[in-house]
Amino acid sequence: MARSTSKDAQALFHTLRSAYAATPTNLKIIDLYVVFAISTALIQVAYMAVVGSFPFNSFLSGVLSCVGTAVLAVCLRIQVNKENKEFKDLTPERAFADFVLCNLVLHLVIMNFLG
Repeated sequence: MARSTSKDAQALFHTLRSAYAATPTNLKIIDLYVVFAISTALIQVAYMAVVGSFPFNSFLSGVLSCVGTAVLAVCLRIQVNKENKEFKDLTPERAFADFVLCNLVLHLVIMNFLG
């Protein structure tokens, strides 16, 4: 039983790796940005757990900024993906402009929340 599970896991990993190798470079860069944003949020949460959350507004602002940016980047990835037929009429430049504008609004709200 454990042997077949290990082979299944290796086959799944190999399939996912080969499928991701065919992903365009611009989508991989967006994926890397999402991983960076989420890891930054996790580092902030770990820091808060160790040191404490005295300026709680600052902690919430930092984490929500990272998570919000990651969500907007995922939306950008969905819109830029050529295989997605739902956004076929949307140009990548327009999708990036929407991403930048939404990030600007997000960070203005975050700055307002800081006080």
